[in-house]
Amino acid sequence: MSMAEVLRIPAMRRLWYAQIVSNFGDFLALFAVIGILTFQLGANPQQVTAVQIAYLAPIAVLGIIAGVFVDRWPLKPTMVASDLTRAGLVLLLIFATHMGHFYAVLAAISVVSSFFGPAQGVAIRSIVPVSGLRSANALMQQVMFIMRIVGPTVAALLVSSFGPKVCYWADAASFVASGCLIATVTLGRIEPPPAQTLEQTVEEEAKGIARIVRDMKVGFSFIFHHAGLLFVLLSLAAGIFVLACFGPLIAIYVRDSLHASTHIFGYASGAIGLGILLGMNTLNAFAKGVKNSLLVYSGLGGIAVGLLLLTLVPHVWSALVGDLIIGFAVAGIIVPSQTMIQQETPPALMGRVGSTVMSFISGAQVSGLILSGYLAKWIGVRNVFALCAVMLGLLIVIGKLWMEPKEVPAA
Repeated sequence: MSMAEVLRIPAMRRLWYAQIVSNFGDFLALFAVIGILTFQLGANPQQVTAVQIAYLAPIAVLGIIAGVFVDRWPLKPTMVASDLTRAGLVLLLIFATHMGHFYAVLAAISVVSSFFGPAQGVAIRSIVPVSGLRSANALMQQVMFIMRIVGPTVAALLVSSFGPKVCYWADAASFVASGCLIATVTLGRIEPPPAQTLEQTVEEEAKGIARIVRDMKVGFSFIFHHAGLLFVLLSLAAGIFVLACFGPLIAIYVRDSLHASTHIFGYASGAIGLGILLGMNTLNAFAKGVKNSLLVYSGLGGIAVGLLLLTLVPHVWSALVGDLIIGFAVAGIIVPSQTMIQQETPPALMGRVGSTVMSFISGAQVSGLILSGYLAKWIGVRNVFALCAVMLGLLIVIGKLWMEPKEVPAA
């Protein structure tokens, strides 16, 4: 199914609209906070990076646990309650005056988001046919990257014209709008739960922490005993880790290796986003018959090629081309990986597997943000890029030798 065909599904179209408004509000608020910390509170680079860590770390830690509850809770009430709760939390930013206030509020929003993300993944699978999952995932990912490009510009204009509070109000309104849209969608579980045996019924009577730990073990066991899912999960985490390392260091690379201006830094950063958007649309239009596993391998290899180009040819033109290649290749990992996860995960485990994926991705982002500065200090920026390229090459070899995914034919 094409993107247009997927959007003809009324429930999917409303989920997509909800994604647009909530993501737009998120980036407005996040960049408004970064602007306040940078220009009003005089934050240093570590303190600004800590904003992103505060926003990602709770998902990395709680994501796995959240999936246990998502697999048991009704989807629509979970998503609507998450949106409305986050709307209230965002408004607390209006009263924030110290850095610690901003960190605490963003961390609280992230805790609630750890429940929304897996529930949304289950909802998409429940309303989109298997043949349309790749297009559906591409649509959702496009929204995030487009807003990542548009958000900073709009936030800067709003903050300079009306102050940061208008961004917080806009984000709260976007969560309310998203919740209202989701409330109009008819959602259900993908299939009814199987009849339980007497032993299973007795086991279900386990309460509290023991029950949560047991459910988490079931999700972990499925992932780590499924070579294909484990491979795409590691591939996705590796790609996100490289992007997280790459983001903070590209400015240093432009300054020290290219001896270029901030304008080149802006172009280089924009090239990554442009490459991702081009990659998603190109793959969705022309790679429908290509195996998901082959796309993941190609994506890992493409990122490695882009990094090596930056390492070996330190010129402005090569930086722009390398960034474009990296962005294009990232699309070859994100969409196919999510599609394979949705196709091969049993319905009863969708929440746990989806939340584990979120946890790995957020953990990879946090690790990349933290490690990038230390690695660059020890071995240099270009050597960090080379090290990441080698890591991706090893992952390709490991995947081919021991973790070759088995494809599930589209319905």
